[in-house]
Formats: sequence, C-alpha cells, structure tokens
Amino acid sequence: MSGHPIEGLMTTAMENLKEMIDVNTIIGDPVETPDGSVILTVSKVGFGFAAGGSEFILNNGNEQQKEAHPFGGGSGGGVSITPIAFLIVNSSGVKLLHVDESTHLYEKILDLAPQAIEKIQHMFEKKEKSKQQHNGAPDFDI
Repeated sequence: MSGHPIEGLMTTAMENLKEMIDVNTIIGDPVETPDGSVILTVSKVGFGFAAGGSEFILNNGNEQQKEAHPFGGGSGGGVSITPIAFLIVNSSGVKLLHVDESTHLYEKILDLAPQAIEKIQHMFEKKEKSKQQHNGAPDFDI
C-alpha cells in the first residue's frame, strides 16, 4: 500500500515529534553561575503518537468502477517534559538536587543500606557479648 494517505499523516507527525525532542530536552543547556558552578536541568520526557483513518465507499450505482476510495483520517502526538533534578558541578564536586522527593527513593535506600547493616551487626555483637557475660544464661535484651 505504498503512497497511501495514512503514510503521509504518520510520517509528518513523527518528523515533527523528532524535531521537538533531542538530547538537550532531557539534559538541559548548561548555565554558569558567577561563582563558577555549572547547573544542568535533568528532565523526564514522555511522548505519544496516534494515527488512524478510513476509506469511504461511495454508492453511486456504478460498483464496477475501480477508482480509489475517498480517505479521511488524522494523526496527533504529544510531548510531556517534567523537570526532575538539577545537576550542579563545581570545584567541590558534583551534586544532584532532586525537585521531587519521591524521585530518589531508591537512591536514599542505597545510601541508608550501609548504616542499616552496621546497626544489625552491632545488635548481633551486643547480643553475643551479653551471652558471654551471663555464661549461657538467657538474654532478654532486645
């Protein structure tokens, strides 16, 4: 079905979406501050696309006519850009500053994991020392 009108609708919509989205949409252009820091915006980008159409059969009494049927259709697309963080680069290092607190839940869990493991180890050591002091007597410390 080469040259079908729906192909033109889909091609036009996809080309326009490609023009709107590039790498600078996700990682914004750098902004330099007076103190020498560089700030980059990090965004979440989502987009959607839809196209559809139909050919219409005209009942004009001449069914043996092999003409192309009239076509009606449409297409559309949308883009959603949501800033989620700022990347700050300066002489002291790189820092990621989240805009929404829920976006870095996994990062926070990973940061707290070593502290949690250390506390669990400390509890086991405390329990072991307590058992050694009581010479086998039951330990009720929690």
